[in-house]
Amino acid sequence: MCLAVPGKVLGVEDRNGTRMASVDFGGVVKEVCLEYLPDLQVGEYAIVHVGFALQRLDEESARRTLELFENLGMLQEEFGDPWEQAAAEAGGNGHGPDDAAAAGEVLR
Repeated sequence: MCLAVPGKVLGVEDRNGTRMASVDFGGVVKEVCLEYLPDLQVGEYAIVHVGFALQRLDEESARRTLELFENLGMLQEEFGDPWEQAAAEAGGNGHGPDDAAAAGEVLR
């Protein structure tokens, strides 16, 4: 599943003519393109979908949404380790050699 997730802008930089930001999604930091919101500033929140900041969001709404997503396990689903997820789906816990093998089988 691919969610539109609220995140807080931690830093902004120009990268080869494209405005990019480091965005915190409840503890997971990802790089996000700001082409649709070029005036977004450090400390502001935005809804991000597939790596693009799409809409500015107030802090309270962002925090409530992140809390809801976390409680539903959706942040882990969206940002979690894909190897651990594959191992879990294969019936392991993602921490042992058998789990790694199972994850490899699932992903092939």
